[in-house]
Amino acid sequence: MDHKDYYAILGVDRKAGDKEIKKAYRKLARRHHPDVNAEDETSKEKFLEINEAHQVLSDPEKRRQYDQFGPQWQQHRQAADFNRDKRTSAGRNHTYRSVNPENFEQFFGAGGNSDYFESYLFGRAGRQSRSRQGTDLEHSVQLTLGEAFHGAKRMLEWEDGRRIDAKIPPGVKTGSRVRLKGQGGSGIGDGPPGDLYLTIDILPDERMQRDNNDLKTTVEVDLFTMLLGGKLSVSGIDRTVKLDIPPETRNGRIFRLKGLGMPDISHHDLFGELYVTVEAILPQKLTAGEIDLVEQWRKMRQASTGP
Repeated sequence: MDHKDYYAILGVDRKAGDKEIKKAYRKLARRHHPDVNAEDETSKEKFLEINEAHQVLSDPEKRRQYDQFGPQWQQHRQAADFNRDKRTSAGRNHTYRSVNPENFEQFFGAGGNSDYFESYLFGRAGRQSRSRQGTDLEHSVQLTLGEAFHGAKRMLEWEDGRRIDAKIPPGVKTGSRVRLKGQGGSGIGDGPPGDLYLTIDILPDERMQRDNNDLKTTVEVDLFTMLLGGKLSVSGIDRTVKLDIPPETRNGRIFRLKGLGMPDISHHDLFGELYVTVEAILPQKLTAGEIDLVEQWRKMRQASTGP
């Protein structure tokens, strides 16, 4: 298997800190997201590669092992887990942990003193293999704000060819963890498989900012509507609504639109609010006649309000 340089994939130095790694990951993941590059057949593979690099470098222990052992870091980690479990088991009740022949060959290699190890590890004195639940796994998934609102599906594909159709519920946030029961590492013996946890990262949205289940947006309004009042079309996350602008609305006023925010992850029939900030747009490239009218208006205002 070719060695993947996770630092090169993310374009960061080997001494990069957590913030720099996260910033590089978010930038690249957004650029190569399959939804953004639907016509690029290589984007999906590149996106999975970026996620893999981030998953390792954002985990202090995995990063330490990767820095120390390079492409063999996963094998060293499995061997360390095996040795730790064997010591723990022996310290508790003086029994030995049994492994299957595939794991034996992976940890110790074929040939050599395998006869001795096999007689020692596989059913010594008639001992039965001990079952153990599989390891829980984590995988980072990026969603757009719209996907977080409606819920989403992802096809997860592993190097061994296994595929998982993951369903992500509406209302998830950055940092949310979605549990996929039984989709983690395989169990040992008769032990059940572990679980797979999807760690959610919501991509920035150009139109809206999220605050828990509330959304915030800023819309531009012409000066005449701000002064005289009128109706304004506001695009929410799932619909367009008409907002009543009363006469003499001050610049920067915030309107609250109830129930037009994000769904609650635990109660999908409950929604946050949409807060709309109105921002006045001043007319540009005034004609001579318009300038004259504005001058008259200024004089009228001065006369009515006094010096």
